[in-house]
Amino acid sequence: MYLRQRKEIMDEISTCTRCKLHNTRITPVLPCGNPESRIMVIAQSPGETENRNGVMFTGPSGKLFYELLEETGIDRNDLYLTNLIKCMLPGARRPHHGEIHSCTPFLDLEAELLHPLLQVPLGFHATRYLLKKYRLPVPDRKSVKHLFGLVLRKDKTIIFPLRHPTALLFNPAKKGIMLTNYHRLHELISKMKNGQL
Repeated sequence: MYLRQRKEIMDEISTCTRCKLHNTRITPVLPCGNPESRIMVIAQSPGETENRNGVMFTGPSGKLFYELLEETGIDRNDLYLTNLIKCMLPGARRPHHGEIHSCTPFLDLEAELLHPLLQVPLGFHATRYLLKKYRLPVPDRKSVKHLFGLVLRKDKTIIFPLRHPTALLFNPAKKGIMLTNYHRLHELISKMKNGQL
């Protein structure tokens, strides 16, 4: 049942025409990683490299993401990776409200199948979406940075917002605090595996 439902979601993402982004994409980028994981990492959207090859985290920010994981001892095979928006945003612009509204039903379906205990949104838009979904206070764009690296709980779900690795492309000085927060993520994953969350 699970595999059939997952394939249906992937097929629907692959053929989606819900918003105008399908007119400018080369290929929709499907979720990847461990399909049985209880840890769901949610990035914002694919970049140009991902748009060409259809694989998440294969561009410059993906390289930084995997470096952060490696430096903090996080096994990428423990993670399920997905995007808030499944198609590339032209010019690397911010997503429009209508695009988020059209695309996030896929994310919700993924969560229903995965039942993640730990959700890790990367960056402002993914964080804001989860906060709204779980009816938690939503800070403005300038204040959301104060949530990065904090554990937010809602019922049985833990939300652990992190800066998107793209931040390092513009400000390498942020690497220290990002490594600290990825170390915290490693600790959360270890506690989850040991049934301590």
